[in-house]
Amino acid sequence: MRKDWDEYFLEQTELVATRSTCDRLSVGCLLVKDNRIIATGYNGSISGAPHCDDVGHLMYENGCKRTVHAEMNALLQCAKYGVSANGATAYCNHFPCPDCMKSLNQAGIKRIVYKHHYKHRYENKFHEGMEVVQIGIFH
Repeated sequence: MRKDWDEYFLEQTELVATRSTCDRLSVGCLLVKDNRIIATGYNGSISGAPHCDDVGHLMYENGCKRTVHAEMNALLQCAKYGVSANGATAYCNHFPCPDCMKSLNQAGIKRIVYKHHYKHRYENKFHEGMEVVQIGIFH
């Protein structure tokens, strides 16, 4: 049976996440417009810098500061190559953190589709104005 678009793109986030270089959580993100991938991102160090997998974590306030999150890397890829993310859908294998959710919202992302919920330390409403959908595990 043919997968719908949400399943198709969400499954690809798992493949993108295999490039992650921070073993605390492997995250993948796709930005999609008109059923076309415009950017991908995974969590890891900035280009050319040492990775957590190689030199360990840079921990501060319960988070690794060496890592750029997958969602931010996807948005930064759009910025680097002059591609507008306005109106796109973000597919993430894990629910975005508050900082990433703010950035996705500010960039004009209209819809977030994610697979695994990730509880954060504080409640926020940074997703206001966006449609947020959780889709379960596929077979």
